[in-house]
Amino acid sequence: MELRKLRAFVEVVRQGGFSKAGKVVFATQSTVSKAVKQLEDEIGVPLLDRIGHRSRLTAAGEIVYRHAIRILTERDDLVSELNALRGLKCGILKLGLPPVGSGILFAKLFAIFRKCYPGVEMRLVEYGSERLEEIVLAGEIELAASLLPVSEAFEWQDVKREPLAVLLPIDHKLSRCQSLDLSKLREMPVILFETGFASNRVIMDACRRHGFEPRVVARSSPIDFVIELAAAGMGAAFLPRMIAEQRRHLSLAWVPLHEADTDWHIAMIWRRDACLSPAARAWLDLVACGRAEDHSVND
Repeated sequence: MELRKLRAFVEVVRQGGFSKAGKVVFATQSTVSKAVKQLEDEIGVPLLDRIGHRSRLTAAGEIVYRHAIRILTERDDLVSELNALRGLKCGILKLGLPPVGSGILFAKLFAIFRKCYPGVEMRLVEYGSERLEEIVLAGEIELAASLLPVSEAFEWQDVKREPLAVLLPIDHKLSRCQSLDLSKLREMPVILFETGFASNRVIMDACRRHGFEPRVVARSSPIDFVIELAAAGMGAAFLPRMIAEQRRHLSLAWVPLHEADTDWHIAMIWRRDACLSPAARAWLDLVACGRAEDHSVND
């Protein structure tokens, strides 16, 4: 059942005749008459009782007219919503961010996005990178910020690359070093984030390249608690340099980690075969602009 036939039939009823209906749908009288006849043939019963130059609805016509109005209204609503979606007047952005670094990198961008697209609902989840990758692949969210490298199942857009810093008690013998490699920490206990944080994998892999397994004495998710554990002397902790600089602690020193393949390299990722929504693409554009501004300031 074609929408154009329903539209022609509805306008014949509304306008009270085929000629006036034709002017509304931009068709000739004969074209409108043919469309209504085809609709009647398709349904199998007359819809209009034609009396001279006038027509009135049959019982079947009353039913079809009522449903046709609803169908055409829903079609118009559908088109309006899609146009609004393309224009980002509505929609949903499903986004995942890790707890580490998101405040510094994305809080300002959130505020800008909300100001630019107030009709777009932002749904945020917060997990470690490994969990975020899982739910992106499952289709639960469109985009996530995750540490590189990621598998070939994802496409990605660069956000920020930072060296890691080692957090040590201020009176530790290594706290005055200009930089450290992980071999110097072979005998020292370490504090990691909870399972599912990709930064753990970076540290573990680097230690194994030096031929040892680190002695993990604690795991936590909140950054502040990891910092306090390190300040209490439980072990060495690791944070991106920009976060270590921001979260200075009177009892702690931070030393740059001089180690290959241990940079905290964060990117926005999405499923390789995904058809991203206009809201998701707008977010990626905003992140790219923010990164460009960051480079401009640093330069």
